[in-house]
Amino acid sequence: MGDIVYVRGDATSPRGKGQKIIAHVCNDLGGWGKGFVLAVSRRWPEPEAAYRRWHRERAGNDFGLGAVQLVRVSPYLTVANMIGQRGMRPGSKGVPVRYEAIGTALATVAARTAEEGASVHMPRIGCGLAGGRWSRVEPLIARHVVARGVPVTVYDHES
Repeated sequence: MGDIVYVRGDATSPRGKGQKIIAHVCNDLGGWGKGFVLAVSRRWPEPEAAYRRWHRERAGNDFGLGAVQLVRVSPYLTVANMIGQRGMRPGSKGVPVRYEAIGTALATVAARTAEEGASVHMPRIGCGLAGGRWSRVEPLIARHVVARGVPVTVYDHES
């Protein structure tokens, strides 16, 4: 079993060789326009277009908390749009992050990564606009991804 490796850098430019999956958290409202998704869209148009289509056609697909959409952006790189946030703003019902949904999505990503022999790369998912705490997210990554032997790199953006 490996560990989570922390590096300074840009999660949209994952390090290392072989197949890589960039995992990030999306909301369940179809909104894409703040936070890490902007960095994703600056690099590739496909993840945003696929997410918006997935939301628009949600009556006929699995779009919802815990679901994952895998979008290939190059021969060795896939972006995992994970629905792990209810709504977009903190309010009277608390923060938008949904830890259980992130855990479910991470399990799906881990299964796919293990099949491909890939590694997972991410920012500190669920801890930006979703309002989550890393102390709650990190154990989900360890339980659902690292425990399967999948290498994980977490990127702390350089300021």
